[in-house]
Amino acid sequence: MAANDAPETPEALRARLVELRVEHRDLDEAIERLTLAPPDDDLMVRRLKKRKLVIKDRISALERLLDPDEYA
Repeated sequence: MAANDAPETPEALRARLVELRVEHRDLDEAIERLTLAPPDDDLMVRRLKKRKLVIKDRISALERLLDPDEYA
């Protein structure tokens, strides 16, 4: 929800969904690059994977908001 607690419009939710999908894809690419040339410490990879899972959960939640019948 927005700062004023008003529900977001479907257009705003769709725009946020696009942003999250782009960030999810970018994280996936970063994780792949890091695993091809492993760093000294894999803490960064674990953090990126955790962030990717959080984003995936947010994507799923937005998809359910936008089309609840599809997920019923």
